[in-house]
Parts: sequence; C-alpha cells; structure tokens
Amino acid sequence: MKRVMIVGGPGSGKSTLARLLGERTGLPVHHMDHIHWKPGWQERSRDDKDRMTHEVHMQDEWIFEGGHSNTYEERLLRADTFIWLDFPVWLRLFRVLKRSLVYYGRIRPDLPEGCPERLNWQTAEFVWFILRTRVKSRSRLATIYRAPPDHLKTIRLKSLSQVSGFLSGIGVDDRVER
Repeated sequence: MKRVMIVGGPGSGKSTLARLLGERTGLPVHHMDHIHWKPGWQERSRDDKDRMTHEVHMQDEWIFEGGHSNTYEERLLRADTFIWLDFPVWLRLFRVLKRSLVYYGRIRPDLPEGCPERLNWQTAEFVWFILRTRVKSRSRLATIYRAPPDHLKTIRLKSLSQVSGFLSGIGVDDRVER
C-alpha cells in the first residue's frame, strides 16, 4: 500500500480515516479540501484543482482523500488501493452538522488556513448538495468498486466497526520505511 485513494460522500469520515491511516503507515496525507479551497472559502478554478490534484497523483506515495471526480480516472490509474466509505446519508448529514457545531469558528485539520467552520446559509446549501448528489455520486463509486482496474485493490467500508477492523489490521508490515 503506497498510493491510497479514499472516497465517499461528505461526512463519511474520509479525512479522519486518511489521518489515522497516515499515522499507521507513514504515508503522506493529502486532503482535497486543501486543493478545492483558498483562504476565505474561495473556490479554486477547475484548472487549478486539476493541476494541483495531478501533482499529488504523480508522487510516489500518498493517501489522498476527497472528491474532485474530474480527476478520478488519473487517480485510479496511479492508486494501488481504493477505499470507499459507503455510509448512509442520514449518518453523513448528522456528522456534517455535528462538525459544523464542534468546530464552529475554528479551522478543522482537513481545511486550509483561512477557512473556519461555519454554520450559516452555506451550511444549508451544503446539506442540500449532499441530498441532491447522493444517488449519482454513490452510483459512480459503486461502478468503480464493481469494475476496478486490474492493479487496484478495492475496499468498501459500510460501518464504523468495519473501519475500526480495517485500521486494526494495518500493522508494522504496512508502514513505509524512509
């Protein structure tokens, strides 16, 4: 395991899993939100996101969590492990709202500087985005999971106990020696 692609809907736990997996393996962790957002919640252009995502993909080792499905094809070709966090939408919505409250006014570890967590109309817009895109996004990830490239190991985690079991199975043999 040298290049790990972690995907799932918002609130599925991608950032947390990436951080914990990075701690266990020593692989560098990259969060899509650092690429997607500039300080002040300013969205980068699609070209900038494509370029920055490509720069991560081309590294020898990484754990890369998050969306930007525009670059999935390239990421899948470079990844050796695909982890899909497939949690119910009600749980993901609960987590999104909870983290908005817990981190309100502060910057979460997976967000870039200048992007404090907020609870406002944009939060409501994000909840609507989650609801509006849940079927199409999940369908796309299911397609990748069912028919991955030959070189890709796929893992689908559908519960907190499965995530815990997966992490407990990561041992010294999985650690990257530098």
